[in-house]
Amino acid sequence: MKLPSHGHLTYCSNIHPGETWQEVLTSLQTHFPAVKQQVSPNHPMGIGMRLSNQASMELVQLGIEPFLEWMKENGFYVFTMNGFPYGGFHRQRVKDQVHQPDWTTDERVEYTNRLFDLLAQMIPKGMDGGISTSPLSYKPWWVGKQTQDVLREATKNLIKVVKHLHQYHQEQGILLHLDIEPEPDGLIENSEEMIGYFREWLLPMGQKELMTDLGISKEDASQIIHRHVTVCYDICHFAVGYESPEEVMKKFSEAGIRIGKIQISSALKCDFTNLQHTRAQYQQAFRSLDEPTYLHQVMARDSKNKFHQYPDLPDALKHIGRLDIEEWRTHFHVPVFIESYGLLQSTQSDIREVLRLWSEAPMTDHLEVETYTWEVLPKELQTEIDFSIARELEWVTEQMK
Repeated sequence: MKLPSHGHLTYCSNIHPGETWQEVLTSLQTHFPAVKQQVSPNHPMGIGMRLSNQASMELVQLGIEPFLEWMKENGFYVFTMNGFPYGGFHRQRVKDQVHQPDWTTDERVEYTNRLFDLLAQMIPKGMDGGISTSPLSYKPWWVGKQTQDVLREATKNLIKVVKHLHQYHQEQGILLHLDIEPEPDGLIENSEEMIGYFREWLLPMGQKELMTDLGISKEDASQIIHRHVTVCYDICHFAVGYESPEEVMKKFSEAGIRIGKIQISSALKCDFTNLQHTRAQYQQAFRSLDEPTYLHQVMARDSKNKFHQYPDLPDALKHIGRLDIEEWRTHFHVPVFIESYGLLQSTQSDIREVLRLWSEAPMTDHLEVETYTWEVLPKELQTEIDFSIARELEWVTEQMK
């Protein structure tokens, strides 16, 4: 929905299961009207679209016109997509396979460009469109020289997408951007690695190729790259990494890197210095969240302010007895309007801080609530889904007042 002051707010449809286009369409037609009635009954509402590779191919084959007509008749529009998960994302083991195929593959390029072709037909005239994507690959798959080879190959493929988006901008005046989403254990995990990737890989390789192919200056090539490659700032992910939103925004701004989308999401954290509870009680609380579908990376902070990283909850739970560890933060998207979960807390304060910074100086028009773990949340945290989604959107708008 269009926010009163600036920008657009929606929620990501990856909360709804569905890998075929018919399943996606059924979910959209079932849930979005119900949510719209609660949060934006008299004005159009944006959709945060998630299409699997299969659904995107089926939509191209069937034709997009009926869907465009449905949106027009019902007051919807699409301005952002989630292009991170390529294949199945619900009711099966996803874990590290969410990064497959990664940015070293033709499949990832073809999928992403197909999504952009669809998005270019969906976004309202004069609005920019963005697609969030994986942080190139999954870091634990690669070591040493392999990592350098992966970065090189991924960058070559990313430049192919930049050229595709530049063509839209030149020929049709449509601004599209690919929003890279850093996350723990991604090949790009945090702000420093994002800035380093631009400086050491994307800009040098991209400038050289664009200068040769388009016959333009280095400055113009740099401008094209910065226009079409941005950051998806997932608040949960940066919070798990203990990164200060204000410092991150400042670093990106100084590096000339734009924020393409803010994903409003909340992680779980635990303060072990609270002596009201025992380690065994905290262990039990975290064990209740250990489920087989998604990765729940853990970043632990010790008494010397050093960090210890674990690829998933079971790995971290083996070390929960370490008395020098003062805090855990885990990648588990929980509803944004809840601050406390029994013994555990959320990183809701980071959301408040990001929204404050955004209200003072909007760095993107795209805001999207992303709580995709609905089906794996403990039953006591699950309420009626449309009501919960509307409550999340209403909570976000309240923070902006």
